[in-house]
Amino acid sequence: MRIPFKVVIPARFASTRLPGKPLAEIAGRPLIAHVIGAARRSSASQIVVATDDARVRAAALEAEAEVVMTREDHASGTDRLAEVAETLGWPDETIVLNLQGDEPQIPASLLERLAGALRARPEVGLATACTAIHESRDLFDPNVVKCVLAEDGLALTFSRAPIPWVRDAFGPALWEMGAPPAALPAGVPFLRHLGLYAYRVSTLRRLSAAPQASLERAESLEQLRALALGLSIHVTVLSQAPPHGVDTPEDLERVRAALEG
Repeated sequence: MRIPFKVVIPARFASTRLPGKPLAEIAGRPLIAHVIGAARRSSASQIVVATDDARVRAAALEAEAEVVMTREDHASGTDRLAEVAETLGWPDETIVLNLQGDEPQIPASLLERLAGALRARPEVGLATACTAIHESRDLFDPNVVKCVLAEDGLALTFSRAPIPWVRDAFGPALWEMGAPPAALPAGVPFLRHLGLYAYRVSTLRRLSAAPQASLERAESLEQLRALALGLSIHVTVLSQAPPHGVDTPEDLERVRAALEG
């Protein structure tokens, strides 16, 4: 059974590492048009681009997408989604997927899985995904967000630090040196968080109305606000990570090669 859901694509023109990223040309079309196309391959009942820039709006309209102009001062994508939900008058039970505007290769099946996970667990406020970490350099990379799960598939916590910390394998000396081990110990579920979320609109409203949590500020991870509020986060563990999005000029060239081919 297909699960009804909406997709919101937050897209900002400004980017520290890749200015004007949503308009970067790939195979004759701007990046944002490819992301809209990826969303259309799913069964989403409505796809909305959320932006504060007229140039991005024009590109999204050219791709025949619905656009909501949002405020410029949003601190997070969650706040931008909450504004879209309020503007369009979506009811509390509506399921909304947050698809970043730099993910042109996201599989439609992943959007379906997260919407389905949220619909199947009415007690859960939001859903996300993770995949296994196999390399020690990724576990010790602060740009790779790690997550730890309970047996029921709900998130216990997220961190930029290497968690879980395997005391006997890593030891205090390794921590002090800041050097990753040559290989990860076997049998430990090291998981990398993927920044794709499904929300209920009621959850979006609650998150956007709440102040930043202290752990959220410390780690710069907005999902920690949800945990601080006592909200449950369901995490789907993927056997294979989806293609990486466009963060850098190197990423852009990789995606160009893939999509133009």
